[in-house]
This record gives sequence, structure tokens and C-alpha cells, in this order.
Amino acid sequence: MPALPSPTTPTAPLERPGAGALAFIFTRLPALLRLSCGLICVVVALAVRTPPVRPSLLAPAIAVLTFWSIWYTLRAWGHGIGAPLVAGDVALTSAACLAIPVLVAPEVLPGEASWIAVLASTTVINAQATAPARWSIPAGVLVTVAYATGAHTAGNSTEASAHAATLLTQTACTALMTTVMRQRITRADTAFLADQRAARDALVARTARASERQQNRDLHDTVLATLTMVGQGAVAGPSTALRERCAADLRTLATLAEARSVPPDATARLDERLRQMCARLPGLPVTVDLPPCTLPAPVAEAVAESAHAALANVARHAVGARSTLRLRRFAGTVTVEVADDGPGFDPATVPTHRYGLRESVRGRMAAIGGRVDVDSAPGHGTRIRLEWSDVG
Repeated sequence: MPALPSPTTPTAPLERPGAGALAFIFTRLPALLRLSCGLICVVVALAVRTPPVRPSLLAPAIAVLTFWSIWYTLRAWGHGIGAPLVAGDVALTSAACLAIPVLVAPEVLPGEASWIAVLASTTVINAQATAPARWSIPAGVLVTVAYATGAHTAGNSTEASAHAATLLTQTACTALMTTVMRQRITRADTAFLADQRAARDALVARTARASERQQNRDLHDTVLATLTMVGQGAVAGPSTALRERCAADLRTLATLAEARSVPPDATARLDERLRQMCARLPGLPVTVDLPPCTLPAPVAEAVAESAHAALANVARHAVGARSTLRLRRFAGTVTVEVADDGPGFDPATVPTHRYGLRESVRGRMAAIGGRVDVDSAPGHGTRIRLEWSDVG
């Protein structure tokens, strides 16, 4: 018997949406902050050039810092902010802070309003947002020391102390905020990953179970039905009919295996599949009414095999009964009706171990989102209605 393929579920990479969002925010915002600060500093620095500011040093310093701000932004936007970018930013800012005596006019230095004060604040805030605390806090302290040294050398100890306190406060507050955010987002991502793994495991289990149930249906409708017939003594000895039925079972299993290799978006003619299905029951006379009907291939396969299981039950339990098979399609809803005038049965009394109606019919239709109605009673025949809709 050919091996039946099992559906497989590809393992998708697990997502960390919180970490991704945090990385996006803490890359874009620092980049924009660095660019806006760099452009503002150009205007402010060039507006006040009174001695002891040395234009010969101010112009190249402004040019380097402007170029750095633009490159920092482009690099951060395209590749993220890594350790080299943070280190370069801290180094250039520290150098500018030490050069306060020749870059900042004395009248604008007090009140933490100089362009280098803004530059220093931007750098310590960006460092806390883009680097781990074990590196960002020392970087903030380094910029603070450099600023205090430069302001003190420029002769303004009050400014040195005041803005040093501001820089340390900015370092501490930003480091605390980003640390708390990272911890909370890490916890949220951990919980989300656990849910993802649980959902993936459940999907794998459902897929495996669906594959097992599908194989059980196929075996029930072919090999097991033949073995049941033999076990009930319907075949007394060597039989040509038995050999033909076994060969037909093997062909059916091979056809089913090939059908499962068809892409999910392929289509198939349900009316043709139903006619092929009837040909597998040569001993059962069936009146058919099958207008053309094209469906997705998996749906056509499931509906046809469900109808086959229903007719196989007629052949097995209602010998000599007249059967009809009718196909209809209206407004996106497809119905296939299998009816016979046999002895009928009470659906409520079917034992739970009986597999045919429960799995070979109901199970198959449920797998494609369809439904089954069974109308039968002792002495009144049986009518099974299979329905599938592509609406919604």
C-alpha cells in the first residue's frame, strides 16, 4: 500500500514585537534628536563669536560636528545605533566641552544656554537610550566631567557646577527610564514567546491529529471495508471479485495520495470527482444528477470522498436499495445529497465505535468548514446532505 503523506507545518521564527518596537523607537528618536541639535547648534554657535571665541577653531569644529550629526542620523536610520556610533558621539562631544574656552562666548555660557550645553545634554540622553547601562552611565559621567572642566577653565565655576548637576540628573533619569522599559518589554516578550510556542505546538499537534484522522478515514473506506467483508464471510474462497476490489482499494489510496500533493490553490471539477467516485462502487446502481461545478481542489476531494463514504454505507447496509446522488450550487453554497430508500436507521443509536458516518463523512466535511445533515429513520430510508459554502 502506498505511503500516505502527512501534512507538515513549517516552523516560523518566533517574533519579539516589544523588542522590535523599542529598538525602532530608540533608533529613530535619537537620530532625529542628534540631527536637530546639530543644525540648531550651527546657527547658535555662529551667531555669537565675540572673544575669546576663535573663529579659526570654531568654524572647523562646527563643520566636523555638523558632518557628524548628519552621518550619525543616516547611519542610525539605515543600520541602527551600535557601540562605535555611541563612542564617537561621546568622544566628539567631550572634546567640544573641553574646548569651551575657545568655542563659547562668555556672555552666553551662564544659564546652561550655550550651544555646547545643548550638545552635551543631547549626547548623554542619546547614550542612555542606545547603549546598555554599564556603558551609557560611564559615558554620561565622562561628558559631565568634560563639560565641568571646560566651563571651569573658561572662568565660570557656577556654570560648571550647575550644568554638571543637570547632566548627571539627565543621565540618571534617562538610564532609569530606559532600564525599566527594557525590563518590562523583555518580560512582555517572554510571555508572548511562551504563547507563540504554545500556539505553534498546538498547531503541530492538530496537524498531526488531522493527518492521522485523514489516513484513518481513507483506510476505513478502502482496506478496512474490504477486510470487514472478508471477516463477515462474504468471500468463501478464492475470488476474482475480491482481487479486483483489493486492486481498486490500492488505486484509490494512490489517487488520494496524489490528490494531497496538489497545491491548495488548485481547482477541480466536483462533478467529475463524483463520477469517478461512483465508478469505484460498480455494484451499486446510482441515479446521478451532476451539473458542472468547479471548487478548490481540497474541497472537491473532501466532498467527493464524503459522498463515497455515504454511498459505501448504502452498499454495505442497504443491499438492493435504490440510490440517488445530486449536486447543486447556488449563491456560493454547494450541496451534495445522497439518498436511498433502504431500511434506514436511527442516527441517535449509532454506537460510538462506528467510524464511517462520524469520521468518513462528518469528519471530512468539518475539516473543510462544511456541514452534514443526516435525515433517517427505521423503515424510511436515509438522506445525507453535504454542504460547503465559500461565503465568509
